[in-house]
Amino acid sequence: MDPRRAPLDPRRTATPPQPLQPPPPPPPALQQQHQSNTHTNGIMNGNLLETTGNNESGSKLKFCTVCASNQNRSMEAHLRLSSASYPCISFGTGSLVRLPGPTITQPNVYPFNITSYQSMYDELSQKDPRLYRTNGLLTMLERNLGVKWGPERWQDWPIGAPRLENLAKGDKGANGVEAGVVDVVITCEERCWDAVVDDLMNRGGGLNRPVHVINVDIKDNHEEALVGGKAILDLADSLNEVANQGKGADGQGGTFDEWVPEVLADWQERWPQLPALWSLCWF
Repeated sequence: MDPRRAPLDPRRTATPPQPLQPPPPPPPALQQQHQSNTHTNGIMNGNLLETTGNNESGSKLKFCTVCASNQNRSMEAHLRLSSASYPCISFGTGSLVRLPGPTITQPNVYPFNITSYQSMYDELSQKDPRLYRTNGLLTMLERNLGVKWGPERWQDWPIGAPRLENLAKGDKGANGVEAGVVDVVITCEERCWDAVVDDLMNRGGGLNRPVHVINVDIKDNHEEALVGGKAILDLADSLNEVANQGKGADGQGGTFDEWVPEVLADWQERWPQLPALWSLCWF
């Protein structure tokens, strides 16, 4: 028998004692001060911030999308998720940002974290606007600079550190992930999934916080990125629905962490052309 479906211990099903009546609410000034302190402590301690950003949309989960250069697939998914009001951040796992150049041996190479999408756009526009408009790079960068400031590298991300600077820059999806933690990481290529899982294992899970790492295998071109973005949004909706219900996909009990494989299996039936992988890791 699946241990998740095992009968509950009778001690856990016993009727709990009636709770005491809650105390009256504090005066308005004290209540406002308490809410402010709760918000600040949530950011500094890396806890879930249910009061920022995701209450209005009914969202409970926070997402991160990852590809090699934080340019095409992860950014299309970042745009889709943030446009649907999900808290979202995105990264690349490569050593450098690499974009196609005039030949296969002459790529355009940029460092992560310090190069903006705007500067890349300006440079390529000056080099060969016709080439880079034809191959879609300028259009891609126009989309990217409307989502966030620039590409970030996964391995350089200080997990649990406040991301207030990204919120101040106006990054889409930044409202809700100020605490520097997410619930689900979605990679767009198996080697990126390997890099994320290996990195999390090496970090040692100091926050003792579970995170689901899911790979949706998407070919690195503009057309497949559009399809993959739709599929990732569909997966996010399915995961979020189960998380908000607080029960399994078929209405039975169980924690969200236990039911993620079931949700992923149902999603895979709807998107068989996008092979998926899953692992439960720790921040």
